[in-house]
Amino acid sequence: MDEMIGLAVMKRKTIYLLAFLIAFFSLTGCGEGKRGSEVNPGGEFRAMREKMVETQIKARGVKDPRVLSAMLKVERHRFVPKDLQASAYSDQPLPIGEGQTISQPYIVALMTELLDLKGDEKVLEIGTGSGYQAAILAELVKEVYTIEIVERLAVSAKNLLHQMGYRNITVKAGDGYLGWPEVAPFDAIIVTAAPDHIPKPLLEQLKDGGRMVLPVGTFSQVLKKIVKRSGKIETVDVIPVVFVPMTGEGVKQLR
Repeated sequence: MDEMIGLAVMKRKTIYLLAFLIAFFSLTGCGEGKRGSEVNPGGEFRAMREKMVETQIKARGVKDPRVLSAMLKVERHRFVPKDLQASAYSDQPLPIGEGQTISQPYIVALMTELLDLKGDEKVLEIGTGSGYQAAILAELVKEVYTIEIVERLAVSAKNLLHQMGYRNITVKAGDGYLGWPEVAPFDAIIVTAAPDHIPKPLLEQLKDGGRMVLPVGTFSQVLKKIVKRSGKIETVDVIPVVFVPMTGEGVKQLR
């Protein structure tokens, strides 16, 4: 009888031990790889950003370590609609509403690198969109001024950037073709929508020694880098690109 009681006690202890181990591994995520991504979706996005930087950006020749660090840090999935977050780090532009897009990650990195930023600059961005490019710039420079012609996008980008803790970005709804003369001149200007010519107001608001990067063209577009030296404009064609067209009254009236 004592032997039977002893076996029953051991059996109960074994059952309790197994139940404890199952509960422990379930809570910690051990033994189930999928649960780790469910508990820590941020870790999954981090891995996606690392892959993006390695395979889409560094592999294509972007070398500036500060640009690469910013691309790795800024959470691109927060700048796209929720139903597209799984594709946030893919090698393509994505729609953000109002007929606008967030640019392909490589293009964002390339255009940023072409600006030759050192850290103390004041930069103007034309075409805020979702705010992603502005966030990348904010990691690299002292001040970012960004203009979005679609007021709804300007408001949502401003709110998101504030939520993310950026205090060196100023967002305005307006016609980017006209620039921002009240706070000009700028050390660098980046344009993320394509005019069919280089906007004169932006050239006037660029500091001497300043750089501007923008797509130019209609059906056929070329990414251009412009440097202003002693009042003269030097232009280099970089690569063919496809951007949404620049809109606004300035495009129609000021050429």
